[in-house]
Amino acid sequence: MGKREIDFDVQPMTFKKILVAVDEDDSSSSRKAFNYAVTLANSYHVPMGVVTVLETSDLSIYDSLQPNVLEQRREAMSKSIDVYVEKAKNFGVNSVKGFIAEGKPGKVIVQNTIPDFEPDLLVCGSETKEKNSIFIGSQASYMAQNAPCSVIVVR
Repeated sequence: MGKREIDFDVQPMTFKKILVAVDEDDSSSSRKAFNYAVTLANSYHVPMGVVTVLETSDLSIYDSLQPNVLEQRREAMSKSIDVYVEKAKNFGVNSVKGFIAEGKPGKVIVQNTIPDFEPDLLVCGSETKEKNSIFIGSQASYMAQNAPCSVIVVR
């Protein structure tokens, strides 16, 4: 095989809409992913979405049958998303939308949130040394393989 010269011009790559997945436990990798997404959205002056997913499979059977338990979790997640949206706006991102979903995080984000928001970049955290939160860490691979847009996994 001979040497092959690669001839192309480097083109700048920007994104028009960014979605970041954050977990309900606010893990360090989730915060880093959020910080990265906010920085990009602010630099590119583009809209940003923030999504978190309530994993109903994590609830005990007893809790899942208690409407007040589910409602309390939903309410807590709603307040959490509001905080993320406000922090992004305070950082300078003009357009920020919050999303709350329920189910298996990777699947719900790929099948529901991405088609709804239509980002061209998904940013998510990956499990860190802290093993207390598996929300995004266990789902990052699924999202990277199945998302119809680019995916950046932040550690």
